[in-house]
Amino acid sequence: MNQQRQPLLRSMFAPVRALFVSDASAGILLIIVAVAAMFAANSALSDEYLTFFYGELFEKDLFKLNTLHLWINDGLMAIFFFVVGLEVKREWIEGQLSSPEQRRLPILAAIAGMAVPAIFYLFFVQGSAEDLTAGWAIPAATDIAFAMGVLGLLGNRVPASLRLFLLTVAIVDDIGAVMVIAIFYTANIKIGWILGSALVLGLMFAMNRMKVSSFTPYIVLSLVLWFFVLNSGVHATIAGVAAALTIPMVGKDNDTMLEHLEHGLAPWSAYLIVPIFGFANAGVNLSTIGMEGILAPLPIAIATGLFLGKQVGIFGIVLAAVKVGFAKRPEHASWTEIWGVSILCGIGFTMSLFIGELAFPGNRMLIDEAKIGTLIGSLCSAIFGYIILRFTTTHSDAQEVIEDTPKTA
Repeated sequence: MNQQRQPLLRSMFAPVRALFVSDASAGILLIIVAVAAMFAANSALSDEYLTFFYGELFEKDLFKLNTLHLWINDGLMAIFFFVVGLEVKREWIEGQLSSPEQRRLPILAAIAGMAVPAIFYLFFVQGSAEDLTAGWAIPAATDIAFAMGVLGLLGNRVPASLRLFLLTVAIVDDIGAVMVIAIFYTANIKIGWILGSALVLGLMFAMNRMKVSSFTPYIVLSLVLWFFVLNSGVHATIAGVAAALTIPMVGKDNDTMLEHLEHGLAPWSAYLIVPIFGFANAGVNLSTIGMEGILAPLPIAIATGLFLGKQVGIFGIVLAAVKVGFAKRPEHASWTEIWGVSILCGIGFTMSLFIGELAFPGNRMLIDEAKIGTLIGSLCSAIFGYIILRFTTTHSDAQEVIEDTPKTA
């Protein structure tokens, strides 16, 4: 009797076990943080919540980051982007993006997964009273931790190839988001600070070529680079990605410098930096925005772009690429499973919130509407993607899925 019950018990507790052996815990933490932020913003603590993050710490003339919210978005998030940069470099040189064959389908899917949501967005905001075109990139991003967290809850039901596909698409998506921020969300360029940034970055690349194996000079110069970029007009978080690209893969003693640094910082990024960012940015006071604001063109456009645009773009391009022989379908994955994972790519929590702040600087109402659209679109993508994968997949090789799933930043 006990032997008969063991497989059933293992099946029942597979999602719980996944919290400790996969990326599910980081995703669940983000869900909790988002709920907590919405509770704080819509409770008796609303004023304290806003004052804590947006209250001035000192005069703007003293230093431009004069609120805790700015320190989180422009300072702390630079570390998150640094970890993203490390992951991108490792994957590009020796990981899942290291060969043309491996890059082909994820890059194609990521491009379509950014372009089609942007088209959906622009379609729904046309004719609106305000010019909302600046927010076109908000629904273009995929949140790695959130999406992988939903997959983790599915335990052994999703083949390893699809987990890998989702991860690589999200990594390429991050590259695209960084480029979008650098190109389209940049204020007035200050040439002196740009030249100073280029000089510091050149020095860091020179240290790379000389195989400087101490982390200290890279950390010091990364802080200098961040300060220069902060004052240059380019968003400060770009300094994190640029600095990460200078870290050597191996040092003088052939120690794995980049991987060691990535593994050391990834937990801090996933379990501290991103949750702090989420709590500071996800809270919206619904009483001030009202039902009219929730149903306004901006949140509808973002939610539609994330939920519909992502799945149409990614699933459509994968289907077309496989049918014409340009790329191979992920192994052991059905078209229904690929569709389910395409829907999960519409979870855009972290990057979407971040770009929303950049798209409408100083306009609190539009920023709040962008947050609502991001939360609705991400929630719909998470729920529907989970349901499709939960009730249509039949894979049972749990050990293979767990062992083959790479860890994310």
